Amino acid sequence: MEEGKIMKKFLKAILVASMVFATAACSGGDKAATYTATEKGFAGDVTVEVTVKGNEITEIKATCDGETPGIGQTACEKIPAKIVETQSLDVDAMTGATITSEALFAAITAALAEGGLSADDLTAKDNAGETGAETLDYDVVVIGAGGAGMTAAIEAHDAGAKVLVLEKAAMTGGNTSRARGGMNAAETPEQAKEGIEDSIQLFIDDTMKGGKNINDEALVKTLAENSAEGIEWLHTIGADLTSVGLFGGASVKRIHRPVNAEGKTISVGSYLVPIFQSNLEERNVEILYETPATELIVDGGKVVGVKANGEKEYTINAKAVIIATGGFGANSDMVVSYQPSLEGFMSTNAATITGDGIKMAESIGAATVDMEQIQIHPTVEANTAGLITEGLRGDGAILVNQGGKRFVNELLTRDVVSAAEIAQEGSYSWLIVDQAMVDKSAVIQGYINKGYTTSGQTYEELAKALNMDEATFAETMNNWNTYCANKNDPDFQREGMENDLSTAPFYAIKVTAGVHHTMGGLKIDTETHVLNTNGAVIEGLYAAGEVTGGVHGANRLGGNAVADIVVFGRIAGQEAAAYAAK
Repeated sequence: MEEGKIMKKFLKAILVASMVFATAACSGGDKAATYTATEKGFAGDVTVEVTVKGNEITEIKATCDGETPGIGQTACEKIPAKIVETQSLDVDAMTGATITSEALFAAITAALAEGGLSADDLTAKDNAGETGAETLDYDVVVIGAGGAGMTAAIEAHDAGAKVLVLEKAAMTGGNTSRARGGMNAAETPEQAKEGIEDSIQLFIDDTMKGGKNINDEALVKTLAENSAEGIEWLHTIGADLTSVGLFGGASVKRIHRPVNAEGKTISVGSYLVPIFQSNLEERNVEILYETPATELIVDGGKVVGVKANGEKEYTINAKAVIIATGGFGANSDMVVSYQPSLEGFMSTNAATITGDGIKMAESIGAATVDMEQIQIHPTVEANTAGLITEGLRGDGAILVNQGGKRFVNELLTRDVVSAAEIAQEGSYSWLIVDQAMVDKSAVIQGYINKGYTTSGQTYEELAKALNMDEATFAETMNNWNTYCANKNDPDFQREGMENDLSTAPFYAIKVTAGVHHTMGGLKIDTETHVLNTNGAVIEGLYAAGEVTGGVHGANRLGGNAVADIVVFGRIAGQEAAAYAAK
């Protein structure tokens, strides 16, 4: 919906530019002049300053302060530079940042129009560059620059390997950029500081129970046992997850989250991705962007390299390869092939998460596990498919249906809450928070800035805005506040009721269920070796993150994805480097 509005603005700007140029001679001449325009981006204004001299753009400065770090802000850096380089607006929108990209195109077009130019007046340059084939040699090649891939690359480098990262998008992050919550870890100093009693075994038990006990228990044990060390490792690279909260399916507060300078919790993905990337840059680890891997090179049953297509056709010889391409949640055909009931569901995934790594490995005999286990998340913003973090429910938010009533224990596992939501009228619900929650969370403030929320100064005012029975909703809210005071939920036996929802104004976000995580993937062992269909190790091939299966079973607990990418990303990097050094 928002993309359509931006595209209309873009086309309107082109029309204005053409009309201006048809009625006025270009006033720039040989003298440089700068023109400014602003368009609405994904989360805020996108402003450009376009400097032109004659029929040439000499500079574009873009300001996108409200856009998502590592996504929209990356588009603001790369797209203007590409336009100046090519002297053409005929460049690709950035995958995963479409709305910001289109806002940039529209704003640049409008700025050109102010100077009496249209896109057709630019003298386009042929910047195809050198094409052809090239052969490269590395110790370790990592396919995918999401959280697992970048973690693996950092660890492989620090273990002495020469590392190359291949990324099919124009930016790092993958699905990790969209992670909102945090990282589960047990027996951490952060928990001890708050007097939280947790254990490795309780972490294992919660994860197995959440996964319907079909998880690979050895992998779950590895996840839990290495989780606290993962938190400490993040500290060493400049990432501090210090706020500990409660998420669905966890027996105790276990999810570790970052906070901003004001002490408010922030999205873990947009926090971690730039830190991972900066660590790779500091180590001079090369990342080839817009260079998807296409084939694993096998010799004598061993993986010895990768083929990829980018600016050139690359043949990359490697002593070890790590697949970290994510799952397949953005590939609707692949999702439906395993779960026909999910046809038509929106997805929270980045557009690049299409199962490439799984397919490449399968083509050389790799085994998969749990491919039919696909998770839907109950709190996906109903109009944009934006992910609304489970942390809000952990911190006190509730869900009500269009009738104004609660219908589920909001802290049950995602599959249970999603099923209950789908059963409601319209298959959606309203997530309710209050001003006290907003004051503690930069994440909620971000949702407000994006226009996700409806607000009211009283329960009745909010209900009226939601076209909901006012008396019923007010009764629900007052009952909830009483339950919180008594620490007892007689309706749904919810625990974790430290905060009521009594501070005006009150906010609601319309949410529905969407495809969120694919629990199935490549079969690995505890050292992240990829296994073949006979259960044997495929030498030279490792995998980590959502591309793998077995860790989460039939349902992933919130907070376990980041634990997965950190714990198994680190193991993959270490193991691949050690194998390459033999």
